[in-house]
Amino acid sequence: MKIGKVTLNFDKYFDDKDIYSDGNIENELLTIVKDNKQKEVLDKDNRWPILYHFSEARKNILRWFPFEAKSRILEIGSGCGAITELFCEKNLVVHGIESSKRRAEIAAYRNKKYENLSINVGDFMDVHCNEKYNYITTIGVLEYAPMFIKSENPFDLFLNKCRSLLAVNGTLLIAIENRLGIKYWAGATEDHTGNLFEGIENYQENSHVRTFSKKELEKILWDNGFKNLQWYYPYPDYKFPRQIFSDDFLPTADWLYENIVTYDKDRVAFFNEKKALQSIADSGNFTDFSNSFLVICKQE
Repeated sequence: MKIGKVTLNFDKYFDDKDIYSDGNIENELLTIVKDNKQKEVLDKDNRWPILYHFSEARKNILRWFPFEAKSRILEIGSGCGAITELFCEKNLVVHGIESSKRRAEIAAYRNKKYENLSINVGDFMDVHCNEKYNYITTIGVLEYAPMFIKSENPFDLFLNKCRSLLAVNGTLLIAIENRLGIKYWAGATEDHTGNLFEGIENYQENSHVRTFSKKELEKILWDNGFKNLQWYYPYPDYKFPRQIFSDDFLPTADWLYENIVTYDKDRVAFFNEKKALQSIADSGNFTDFSNSFLVICKQE
């Protein structure tokens, strides 16, 4: 199937796995992108799904990254195409995988002018890829592995498949929340479940989603063959990053700004989050309490 210059492949699409959605508002999103009115709607509509899917700030997480033009990139979980657009703009050969038919169509319509994009509609674990990729991205995806992979070790299976698809010297890029992020201590509810302190308390046993502390994530990556890791710390998070710190450049006095805003829901503030995080940074513990991680994993 073609939408503009974009190819959609439905060979591995199954209705029973099309379970991730923001609801009926996605029909609105589809209409908006068909009419190419994203910017116009974003200027006057402050609903969370509109902001999340159409804001240019979504691209900040990887706008700076030095992708090599013409390289092959696999985007696992293309969603509605917000970051897909960045990859197309950077002149990469972009292959997306998206389990939701409606979201894949939204991504295709908003990027329909790009002939360097194709999207497979289906579950990542079902889609057969014949090629190797220079880059693979999982932006807000890894934490959902238990939802789609019925196994005692869903994260291992997911990461092993990623590693098998990387070319020699390829790079896996992972963006994910920190379950011990400072905002959760300060009163924000867990991003995925909406429950207070759920990540801090290490989730319920049957949770369909799970994020990690830095040490936990590092161990999972090491155990699955990714031992060359570069860590970055998007602030306030990876969804709408305004600053991205690294182990070589951590925040010092006056680098952090006030941040108690959550765009998708109301929240309380038990303490001054900026002051607490600055105190933590001054004590050398910023990396453990960053709200999000961006991990660059090099294939060796």
